[in-house]
Order: sequence, then structure tokens, then C-alpha cells
Amino acid sequence: MKLSVATITYNHERYIGQAIESVLAQKVNFDYEIVIGEDCSTDGTRVVVQDFQRRYPERIKLLLREGNIGGLRNIESTLAACHGQYVAILEGDDYWTSMDKLQRQVDFLDEHPDYAVCCHRVRFLNQIGFAELAIFPSLPPGPYAIEDLLKGNFVMTCSAVLRRDLSGPLPPCFSKTKVGDWPRYVLAARHGKIELMDDIMAVYRMHSESMWSSMSQLTRLEESSQMLKNLDKQLGYEYTNTIRHTLCDIYLEKASIARQEGKRMRTARHLICYLRNGGWQIRASHRLLVGLAAYTLFGSWYKVFSRAKSASNS
Repeated sequence: MKLSVATITYNHERYIGQAIESVLAQKVNFDYEIVIGEDCSTDGTRVVVQDFQRRYPERIKLLLREGNIGGLRNIESTLAACHGQYVAILEGDDYWTSMDKLQRQVDFLDEHPDYAVCCHRVRFLNQIGFAELAIFPSLPPGPYAIEDLLKGNFVMTCSAVLRRDLSGPLPPCFSKTKVGDWPRYVLAARHGKIELMDDIMAVYRMHSESMWSSMSQLTRLEESSQMLKNLDKQLGYEYTNTIRHTLCDIYLEKASIARQEGKRMRTARHLICYLRNGGWQIRASHRLLVGLAAYTLFGSWYKVFSRAKSASNS
């Protein structure tokens, strides 16, 4: 078996058919399987995947959960049931748009044994239609290393193909995280480079039922910061400086959100965390830092002082 497509799905009745059809439409010169982890959906998702399995029994393997086990356990169990040399991951609400996506990525990994992951650009689709700034990532195509990935996750799950021996279960410290894809690719990147292809070959769907898309920005930041701390420990603190700079960006954004919400003490706490992680060494917006610091010291009065100073100068 050359490749396994690991698909996890929960309450994706409206989307899962398009996801599976986009896999079956792949034009490849190798054998592959589709392993679907259906997490005890409350809608008609299970009926849809069972119908596909009846039509394509030689291609599709179903893992039907008896009770809902959650996204992380579902993907871990689904990956464990894969037998391919390579693994592609496709969540049930996303889909692929290029029929030669898998062939191109497998060919690349076959030809470049020093690479661990191959990914590409994706287009974002919201509930209204294709979102503005819809192409991700905006980075130049080509090779990247683990340090680049620690600065920010540019590997969209629906775009990735990785070597199966690098897709084992995440360490226990990530058992409660809601950010499972980022550490998975970072841990794989310890063993090889990441290739970013320039083509757009998948669609990532943003909707209210999606676990990640439905979170507030603050919750996403909090989940990411905790995951990065766990990842730092898991990597033996070898990349601490890079991780701390990424944490600084998160703390600065959290401080800005707290100021917008009028939470002065929380703004101060995030600002202190920013500075403790070396934020004073980063070329951030001087005006933003001064504004956050002034707000923590004077509250909303700093705006009055600022206007008065501007008036006196004029």
C-alpha cells in the first residue's frame, strides 16, 4: 500500500460526500486506501459514509465509533489503522480540488528522502463563499525547516502528505490540546524538511460547526500558547528561542484583545509575559507597545493625556 488517506468526520453530513469524492477522483499510478474515522455523528454522516463503503469496499475502510471520542483521539486511532507508506489527512468538511494532488506529492517524497512532509496552498471557504485573502499560506514556495514551522503553522491539514512512520501518536502532554495538527508536523519535521508547493490543490471550509473556526480568537491564542509550551518541553528546549518569539506574538495579540475589551489587569499580565519571553528584543510596533503600556498604567486616561499633548504641540 503506497498511501493511506486518513479522514475523520463528525456531523459532516453536508460535506463528507464531497470530501470522499475528491479522493476517489485522484488519478494515481499506485494503490491507496481511504480510512474513515466516523465519530458517532448525530446527523446523517454515518449513513453517507456507509453508502460510500458499500460502493467502494475495496477502497474504503470504516472505523465506526460506538461513542464520541473527540477529534484528537479520532485522528490518532484513524492514523493507527493506516497501512500506507505515506499518509494524507483530509477532514470531512474539506476537499481536494486537483486530481493529481496525491500523485505529485508522492512523487516528490519518493524523489526526496530527506523530506518529511509535502504540503501546498489551500483556498479558504466560509459559509457565504470564498473568503477575502483566501489563499494560505502566502509564504514563497520551496523547502522549510522545523524552525520555520515553529514561527507559525503554515501546513494546512488538508494539504499535507507525510511519511507514515512519522505520523505516530502525539505524546501524552498533547492529550487535551485542541491544536493537534501543528505539533504533529513539527515533530515530523525533526526528521526532514518540509516542501511547500506553489499550487492551490484543496479547500479548507470555515463554518460554525468546525471546532477551530467556531472558537474565539482569544481561545485560539490560549490553546496555541499552551501547545507551544508543551512542544518546547517535548523538543528538549532545543528551539526555545524560536518558540519564545512565537509566544511573544501571541501575548502581544492577547494584550491587544484585552485592551479592546477594557480589561486593564489582563492587558498588563499579557504585556509582562511578552516582555519576559524577550519581547523587548523583537522589532514590534513601538506605537502599539507604548499604547499598551500606557493603558496598563493610566487606564483610559492615557488617551486624554495623549490628546492634550497633541493639542499643545499644535
